[in-house]
Amino acid sequence: QVQLVESGGGLVQVGESLRLSCAASGLTLSSCAMGWFRQAPGKEREFVGAISWNSYITLYADSVKGRFTISRDNAKSTVYLQMNSLKPEDTAAYYCAADSKGLRVVPMTAPDEYQYWGQGTQVTVSS
Repeated sequence: QVQLVESGGGLVQVGESLRLSCAASGLTLSSCAMGWFRQAPGKEREFVGAISWNSYITLYADSVKGRFTISRDNAKSTVYLQMNSLKPEDTAAYYCAADSKGLRVVPMTAPDEYQYWGQGTQVTVSS
């Protein structure tokens, strides 16, 4: 059974940082592209960033580029989202997702391309 478990969310002030973790089990993480998405109340789930299976390629939404960094440790079956200079508009539930459909050169940005999802962790940025 595949499980993705996010952790590291919380309440922070504007300008502060958080690091989210996504621990995977039940799948070979080293063969998966991994994505981070977020969803604020009343809004659709949106792409935050993604990392290819070999870490060669990372993609970011324009809204987080330069502030967020995705990394992975395949030996620990864990993916990270380092979030710096947080803004109130970053407030959302954050989800990690795994795309296990082959060794894609470029990771996908559409939620429908990901087969497995975590339960989410809440990030709240207070001004």
